[in-house]
Amino acid sequence: MTAMRPRYRLRSVTPFAALLPMALTVIVAYVGAALWTLKVSFTSSRTFASDNFVGLAQYERLFANERWMLSLHNLAVYGLLFVLACMLIGFLLAVFIDQNVTGEGVLRTIFLYPYAMSFMATGLVWQWLLTPGNGLEQALQQLGFRDVQLDWIIDQNMAIYTIVIATVWQASGLVMAILLAGLRGIDPEIWKAARLDGIPKWRVYLSIVVPMLGATLSTVFLLLAVAVVKLFDAVVAMTQGGPGTASEVPAKFIMDHLFLRSNIGLASAAAVVLLVPVLALLAPYIYARSRAKGRA
Repeated sequence: MTAMRPRYRLRSVTPFAALLPMALTVIVAYVGAALWTLKVSFTSSRTFASDNFVGLAQYERLFANERWMLSLHNLAVYGLLFVLACMLIGFLLAVFIDQNVTGEGVLRTIFLYPYAMSFMATGLVWQWLLTPGNGLEQALQQLGFRDVQLDWIIDQNMAIYTIVIATVWQASGLVMAILLAGLRGIDPEIWKAARLDGIPKWRVYLSIVVPMLGATLSTVFLLLAVAVVKLFDAVVAMTQGGPGTASEVPAKFIMDHLFLRSNIGLASAAAVVLLVPVLALLAPYIYARSRAKGRA
């Protein structure tokens, strides 16, 4: 009996030992970096970090910067359209595949394949497709639509919407895969009962299925919202934030001031501001999950 105790203790400690490297990575690389960024945002750091404390001066400069305010506006427009479009298209694709269509495996692969590409590659492809005189415009003109003009990517009022189109095309497949897994977990007896009662399919989805997918939809929303905040690669690949600053986003503003304008203090303040909505999204989600586990 005494010989078994060290073995039992070893087995109980092994999972924690396996998780230790990841825990250290999170504490040092993420939490530590976030705290260091917060500290730098209260200094007058330029090319190199300094200890010259200036209080909230960097934040005042940040919100007085027109380019930063424009980037927040663009992010809000992009985020609203991106999340809604991805969830709607992903849900419709999931419902379509859930009907046991022929070639389901091939269709799943086709819809999910764009997500396997990097945002940089996606941006470059869509830049070519939407460049006036090339891509889609040229193809349509060759088909006889001579008056067609697709100049959104060089239009200051429309450039941000081209980024929405490209990223929705890429991310909808992931939403489809997650929601399809949720749909496959719904009890088939619900559909049998609905058919016996003569309830239309759209009504079953709206009144029964969607509420049952609440946790899955929350996860999808959280993933998409975090992707919105991180938006950078597609903008750089497609528009470089242009024309002018028409498609500027916060992540690009931060990178430009960090590496091109040598203003670490302002870039750090912008990064801290950008971290706030992420924490605001994660905190309720983590709290709800912990409450659910506690009730279980």
